[in-house]
Amino acid sequence: MTEIVRNVMKKNVISIDSSMTVQDAAKMMDDASIGAIVVLEKGVVAGIITERDITRRIVAKGKPYTINVKEIMSAPVVVVNPDDSVWEAAQLMKTRKIHRMPAVQNNVLVGIITTSDIVRLCSIGSDSEMRKITEQILLRMKPK
Repeated sequence: MTEIVRNVMKKNVISIDSSMTVQDAAKMMDDASIGAIVVLEKGVVAGIITERDITRRIVAKGKPYTINVKEIMSAPVVVVNPDDSVWEAAQLMKTRKIHRMPAVQNNVLVGIITTSDIVRLCSIGSDSEMRKITEQILLRMKPK
């Protein structure tokens, strides 16, 4: 049976309104011990802000922390449906070179899946199950 995103994603997602500041986002990340926050605009996913975004777009450029997250968030954000397969999500992450994807259903944020979640899934089970998973990954990586 193919594993779906819903069974692997984190369901308690920290989000921030696009009008809040980078400092607000950094404090929320620190308080929750996370590396990214989903940005909402009128309740809809508009982007994502990561520690890397803050480092590269604020700290390295000497900009003030009072800038709205909307000004530095990564957007448009790549999202996944919670009923998609984990393999589809992993492929999308690989091709888009991203490590986190919000899971959205009916325009509502319902979770987030990360590369760490996928690695955790792959590390569960017996050696024979791991071999099957590895074989599937390798088959999907072969050029067509």
